[in-house]
Amino acid sequence: MRHSRRSLLVACVALALAACGSRTENHVRAAPAADDGKDRKSAPNFTLKDASGKSVSLSDYKGKVVLLNFWATWCGPCKVEIPWFVEFEQKYKDRGFAVLGVSMDDEGWEIVKPYLEKNKINYRILVGDDKLAQAYGGVESLPTTFVLDQQGRIVGQHVGLVSKSDYENEIRQLLESRAAVTSGSFALAAVANQP
Repeated sequence: MRHSRRSLLVACVALALAACGSRTENHVRAAPAADDGKDRKSAPNFTLKDASGKSVSLSDYKGKVVLLNFWATWCGPCKVEIPWFVEFEQKYKDRGFAVLGVSMDDEGWEIVKPYLEKNKINYRILVGDDKLAQAYGGVESLPTTFVLDQQGRIVGQHVGLVSKSDYENEIRQLLESRAAVTSGSFALAAVANQP
């Protein structure tokens, strides 16, 4: 069954109002900072078309930290987050990070393409469907955002509007853990290659 715009709008407004009051931890489910990643669940892979008609798979992003955002053009909290995501894409893309937006607009590209141009969105956008929403646990509210590690595993899930700093802290932790692993590998290789 297709999510009706009205039911998603009601959920979106309710979450926005809750976020404006007191933010609770019910809106954020994130893995502990010290977790070793063994218990992380793999994000379901998918293939969708982007605005240029090119097929894009989530698996194309293996090796990168990914912010996977389910959103819609009519969603108020989504409009608040988009400039943050534009900034994150610009700031961290050269460090192995990418934002991937999945629009849940019923009208599809007809409404999404003009929105992308008007808002100068610099990250890849795809148009999702109910099948994808169900694969991700039944995305019922917008925005819903997943933070994925370099192996494509879910580190955090955010339902509703959360703070910019929450996202940025998760992104930095994952990028820094990758840098530590990489530099540790180089150090071990250097030691192994010494006479």
